[in-house]
Amino acid sequence: MNKKVERHISADDISEMDRVFRLRLINTVSGYKSASLIGTSDDRGNTNLATFNSVVHIGSNPPLIGFIVRPSTVPRHTLSNILDTGNYTINLISEAITEQSHCCSANFEKGVSEFKACGLTEWYDQSIASPYVAESPVKLGMTFKEKIDIKSNGTCLIVGEVEEIYFTDDFLTAEGDVDLGKARAVAISGLNHYHRVSKLSTYPYARVDGLPEFDRKDK
Repeated sequence: MNKKVERHISADDISEMDRVFRLRLINTVSGYKSASLIGTSDDRGNTNLATFNSVVHIGSNPPLIGFIVRPSTVPRHTLSNILDTGNYTINLISEAITEQSHCCSANFEKGVSEFKACGLTEWYDQSIASPYVAESPVKLGMTFKEKIDIKSNGTCLIVGEVEEIYFTDDFLTAEGDVDLGKARAVAISGLNHYHRVSKLSTYPYARVDGLPEFDRKDK
């Protein structure tokens, strides 16, 4: 059987692509990403809810999580609210709320709550002033720590510290893992493709002196 020839795309090819085609290519080629809703409110109590596919673990001690905000060529309500209030929530998207969650990415005017417009429920805890998504299976209360500007493209990395976490007990394993399969959390590829998550395998911590006997290429 003949091996399929891999397609090669150069930097020049990328720069000459149609803008939307390039956006879709680069957004999907990096693989599956977490699917989250970030809840905020302004200093007048107006709530905002936005869809993000860039939430990433930064460190566990202190517990830090980051996400990317796109360039401020248009108003970024999530960013301005976080900078004003110093807190926000991260809510994992489940299979049951993918359509409502995706609609939160629409460009609503400031003062219009995506919660109400997209059929999701605000929920509050005394520790964090920003709204949680009641329907989310895993909820994180966050305190803003720092904003890191990325000069290459005008985006920024927002780093926050986890103040509190909400999920049902059966999502937590004895080892400390959150079972995202049980939570029915979804992943995103690109900007609008949502995927179910199922666990493939679990392996022990990898150590050089404990590797299986693979058919290594250097032999």
